[in-house]
Amino acid sequence: MIRLTTSNLDIAYNDRLIVQNLNIAIPQGKITALVGANGSGKSTILKTMARIMNPSKGNVLLDGKSIHKQSTKEVGKQLAILPQNPTAPDGLTVAELVSYGRFPYLKGFGSMSKEDRSIVQWAVEATGMADFAERPVDQLSGGQRQRAWIAMALAQETDILFLDEPTTFLDMAHQLEVLHLLQKLNESNNRTVVMVVHDLNHASRYAHHMIAIKKGDVVGEGSPVEVITPDIMREVFNIEADIVQDPRTGVPLCLPFALAGQPAADKAALNSRQMQEEALTAAGA
Repeated sequence: MIRLTTSNLDIAYNDRLIVQNLNIAIPQGKITALVGANGSGKSTILKTMARIMNPSKGNVLLDGKSIHKQSTKEVGKQLAILPQNPTAPDGLTVAELVSYGRFPYLKGFGSMSKEDRSIVQWAVEATGMADFAERPVDQLSGGQRQRAWIAMALAQETDILFLDEPTTFLDMAHQLEVLHLLQKLNESNNRTVVMVVHDLNHASRYAHHMIAIKKGDVVGEGSPVEVITPDIMREVFNIEADIVQDPRTGVPLCLPFALAGQPAADKAALNSRQMQEEALTAAGA
C-alpha cells in the first residue's frame, strides 16, 4: 500500500535547482532509507516531503492530497519529523518535551486532556525513557536525547515518521540503540519510517526499502539487495566495493576498497579485503 508519493517534484534553494522531476513512492508500514553522498539532496527531499520546505514545482501527495496545501495541524496529525541535531530549551524535561507532540490536537491555547497525558506517558514508556521523564533533556546522553525526541514524535500519534540522520554524532552503541528502537516501533506499531541514513550498512540492515540519490536524481530504488550493488555504489558514491552477505542477517554489506577509476588496490589492500571476508565467514560459522 502506498500513501505518500512525490509527483514531478522540483526543489530549489533560491535560483539553484537541487532536485528535478522527482517521482518516488514510500511503502506503507515499512522502513525506507534515503542514501547518497554529501550534497546529493537526500535531506532536502526529506524536508520537502515532511513539509518543512516548499517545492518550486510539483507535489508531495499524502492519500492523494498535497500536504503543502493542508494546514500545519492537519499535517501534524498525519506525519512527524525529527530534524538533524534538534535542540531543546535549557531545563526542559523529557516529559515536557514529549508533551509538545500533542500540539496538533490542542484547541487554541487549551491544556492537555487526560487522553493527551496518557499518550505522552505511553510515548515515554515506549522509548524506554520512563526513568528519565523528569530529567532535563540537556543532561542526557546522546542516545537518550534522541530517544526523547523520538518519544515526542510518537506522541503526535502519526502513521509516518521522518528522521534526518538520527544517528549522527552518536557512538556505535547509541547508534544501535536508536536504530533498534525504530525497528521495534515499525514492527510493533506498523509505523512508516522514512530516514536519511549516512551508514550504508545500517541502512541495509534496518531498512526494507532503499532509495539511492545522486544530485537530486534516483539512481537506485528497491530492497537492500537491489540497491547495495557494486554498480550503484560506483555511480552514487564513486567507490569500488565488494558486496558480501551478512552471515547473521543475510542482508548485503558494503566493503569499500578503492575510489572508482583509480588503479586496482595494491597487495596489502587485497589482503585486507580477504581478511575482512574471512572474518565475516568465521563469524557466521
